[in-house]
Amino acid sequence: MRPSFDRVLEKIPRYNLAQYPTPLIQAERLRNEIGGPDIWFKRDDLISFAMGGNKVRGLEVILQDALNAGADTLVTGAGVQSNHVRATAAVAAYKKLDCIAIYWGHEPGPVDGNYRVTKMLGAQVRFTGDPDRSSVDHFINEVADELKERGKLPYPIPRGGACAMGALGHVIAVRELQLQCEQYGIEPDAVVFPLGSGGTYAGWLLGLRLLGLDWQVECFTVSRAADEVSRQVAVLATEAASLLDTDISFTSADAPVHGGFIGEGYGIPSTEGTAAIRTTGRSAGLLLDPTYTGKAMAGYLDGLARGIFGRYKTVIFIHTGGEPAFFAGAGEWL
Repeated sequence: MRPSFDRVLEKIPRYNLAQYPTPLIQAERLRNEIGGPDIWFKRDDLISFAMGGNKVRGLEVILQDALNAGADTLVTGAGVQSNHVRATAAVAAYKKLDCIAIYWGHEPGPVDGNYRVTKMLGAQVRFTGDPDRSSVDHFINEVADELKERGKLPYPIPRGGACAMGALGHVIAVRELQLQCEQYGIEPDAVVFPLGSGGTYAGWLLGLRLLGLDWQVECFTVSRAADEVSRQVAVLATEAASLLDTDISFTSADAPVHGGFIGEGYGIPSTEGTAAIRTTGRSAGLLLDPTYTGKAMAGYLDGLARGIFGRYKTVIFIHTGGEPAFFAGAGEWL
């Protein structure tokens, strides 16, 4: 028997950082431009904390758990243009906690985009010296152990914030959107969003199951191989469900993922993503980012062209944020 959602929400620890709900807007002119179903945007890029982005939703739950544990330092990592690391640095500064940001590879020449914001917020920055993104995982644990030996109380947060605790913040987002759809009289067939480390999708997968919603999820991976991240999402969603004392479980079959739109790699602007950013900006007045939402929109536009979304009447694109990355590096924007 599925527990009532209100009772489930009571089990989610949360330190509220922003004002909700975020706006839900219809993009009629964009739809006229690209065709296909009616398209709405859930504007999590407008979350009113730390330059927005839906990483804040997960961090609200992670922060409360860290405070409950008496932590004095947040340790996390990813790439230099990570939205999650930028938001974590803001959370730490806001709560007067130390923050150590670990990035793979070597320090870049320009200090721009999310990296500039992270450093401005006072995070201590370290680089692994290894271009392998997974090198961050080892360093997070190593730094946490180092801090413990010095008498500190670190709270390690996995790369990109991909953990069961963080996924719970996105469970709350599903309910928020459901209530907005009821208010506006919208019956969405699908939600579309980018997929990085898997925490967002895990929370959505669990939230949709708990609420009994039959919305299809169309996710486009921007970093890992589709089959790899699909398995990771299933594991995270199952772990998140256990934190809520439910026996719900998932397999990779429950978390299908679209591949083919990563381009040259994570965080590197792609030709298709750049074109999608231009189209969306000029037709809807919305700025997508080159790392996440631009590539997801490229995937959506490709799906429209190939007719695979023809069965849908209404879709909602979750704008997960990340605009600071637009102002980093190079790109063929004009």
